[in-house]
Amino acid sequence: MMRPSERPQQTGFTLIEVMVALVIVSIGLAAVGASVSQMVDAATTIQQRTYASWIAQNRIAEMRLENIIPEVDTSSGEVRYANTDWTWRADVSETGVENLFRVDVEVSLAGSDDTIRTVTGFIGEPVIPGNGNLIWSQGGPGLSDPGDEDDS
Repeated sequence: MMRPSERPQQTGFTLIEVMVALVIVSIGLAAVGASVSQMVDAATTIQQRTYASWIAQNRIAEMRLENIIPEVDTSSGEVRYANTDWTWRADVSETGVENLFRVDVEVSLAGSDDTIRTVTGFIGEPVIPGNGNLIWSQGGPGLSDPGDEDDS
């Protein structure tokens, strides 16, 4: 018969210690999973906002390239961009300056009423292509040519 002092020493972890370690590891993994999920959501949101901004800027550029005075009105349309269907709405309004119009373009995902991005641009009176900057190059009213300055 073995005396209590002669029993071999047991090494290893008890069941309680293993369970506590598993709980700690599972809490850590849950936190990492939540963090990764938030990063994916943020990346998706940033991507959608970027695409919506590009779509709105493209619509304003298209309106400028039409080279006509826009009507004060609201128009809308759909576009497929980056394998996604989008809707846009353009509101043209007067600015108080003759022949200068404000254009607010709202973009959202197709089928959604939530606006992702609104971009504002301005459209002026149409000009003959290539003549838009003549006032600057010819020293128009109120502009002086740096070479014309009197150094006396």
